[in-house]
Amino acid sequence: MTTGNSLRVEGLAFAYGDREILRGIELNVAEGEFVALLGPSGSGKSTLLRLLAGLERPGRGRITAAGKPVAGPGPDRAVVFQHYALFPWMTVADNVAEAVAKAHPGLGRAERRQRAWEHLDRVGLGDAAPRHPFELSGGMQQRAAIARALALESPFLLMDEPFGALDPINRAKLQDLLIEVWQRGRPRRTVVFVTHDVDEALLLADRVVVMGASPGRIIAEHVVPFARPRKRAALFGETAFHELRERIAEALDADTLAGLEVV
Repeated sequence: MTTGNSLRVEGLAFAYGDREILRGIELNVAEGEFVALLGPSGSGKSTLLRLLAGLERPGRGRITAAGKPVAGPGPDRAVVFQHYALFPWMTVADNVAEAVAKAHPGLGRAERRQRAWEHLDRVGLGDAAPRHPFELSGGMQQRAAIARALALESPFLLMDEPFGALDPINRAKLQDLLIEVWQRGRPRRTVVFVTHDVDEALLLADRVVVMGASPGRIIAEHVVPFARPRKRAALFGETAFHELRERIAEALDADTLAGLEVV
């Protein structure tokens, strides 16, 4: 069977010592699909992303990317974290050039830097290329982190609350940038995006996977029915948007109440 650049999670469980973090996770992400993992703190969504990235190993179950078992980190799965993770002693261009070198190890220094500059231009940071991360705002640093992830040319893009630390204006700008870059991709990358923000999930994703806590598990999935491109003001004014938002909120509230009753 041809799987393309899809992700598959089967019977996944994970624990830290005696503390159960994830239980019975079954998830398929199709090639080119944008999936949001949505849930409260403690639902294991970031842990699931780390497992997809190969940064953790499951206690039980199986993860495959493009039909191959995930046994550790790899350049096929680019990761963007909430806290930028840029090398502070390198310029922004050199940070991105490091990713270019991983994608194209045979390139010379000059061509690596040229390609890095092109990726920075795509996220509106061409003028900032010679600067160091500490000279940039948080929003600009996250743009640089996205440029570095894109420079890996990975078919999979894994994002762990990448806009969570930003103010609302920069968050909206980077949401729009991410969707623009993803939609222009040929082929489109397969994206798994962790968030606790229902509006963000419905704005960005093709499908929202809702996770409950204690232990983390999938409690609902919703296909997002709104046509692209999505305009924030129009989308937030749709009755169907608010109805879907309410169903997701109700599922999360019910799971929280069930957890309190068990305690």
